[in-house]
Amino acid sequence: MNQREAFKRAADTIRERANLQPTIGLVLGSGLGGLADELEHRTVVPYSEIPGWPQSTVQGHQGNLVIGELEGQVVAAQQGRAHFYEGYSLAQVTFPIRVMKELGIGTVILTNAAGGINPAYEVGDLMLLEDHISMPGMVGANPLMGPNDDELGERFLGVAQAYDRRLRRCALEVAREHGVPLHSGVYFGLSGPAFETPAEIRMIRILGGDTVGMSTVHEVLVARHGGMRVMACSGVTNVAIDAVDSDLETNHLEVLEAAEIIVPRLTTILKGVLLNFPT
Repeated sequence: MNQREAFKRAADTIRERANLQPTIGLVLGSGLGGLADELEHRTVVPYSEIPGWPQSTVQGHQGNLVIGELEGQVVAAQQGRAHFYEGYSLAQVTFPIRVMKELGIGTVILTNAAGGINPAYEVGDLMLLEDHISMPGMVGANPLMGPNDDELGERFLGVAQAYDRRLRRCALEVAREHGVPLHSGVYFGLSGPAFETPAEIRMIRILGGDTVGMSTVHEVLVARHGGMRVMACSGVTNVAIDAVDSDLETNHLEVLEAAEIIVPRLTTILKGVLLNFPT
């Protein structure tokens, strides 16, 4: 079975379960899967029942695809994602994005839990991605490497406008209207699963990263390769530690706890974007 056949098989399985035709995809990161509970008339399809779909092994990733309506839009929401550090290939990590495209989805909105690199960011803040730095991609782990299928996308992808301008403007306007703190900045993608050393944090800050995390960049590249519009948002779950003599230590539990602050804010932004969706 070639790649496109695998995408079609997974999409056909989802269509058999859901009565609605989604046009927007949501990828919900660590601790953020509760957003899918906002969907009405929803159908829940466990990842384990979708052929080829990677299973998430990380706490805070429920492992369901939820299809339903939110603010007048039909949405397919991933409750959790697979990561490169879990041992999956990048083709497997980005398999859900390819399946979304096969389902007829033209826009994907990604979320992630991230560390705050910018000193102005606090736990609970949101950052709209206006650009990213993909460290794995720069050193040879890029999901577009290997033979290119021209029916999926062009061989050489331009990513100067990876994040849709109109969607970003819409999100910023929603944030202003509702008084939600929303920064715009650069996401620095790493492989994980170890959190960053203080020296790495200082390096990332020098290179221009405002948040740092272990996901998103691969999915963005594949979505853009498939011609999809992309918006992405980080929830700042911890402030990065940049001093070796600090008594603090980053852990996954604080990531999940911070989601309790982030989810209501992120829900407001996403609902507002969907309600005022720029076509």
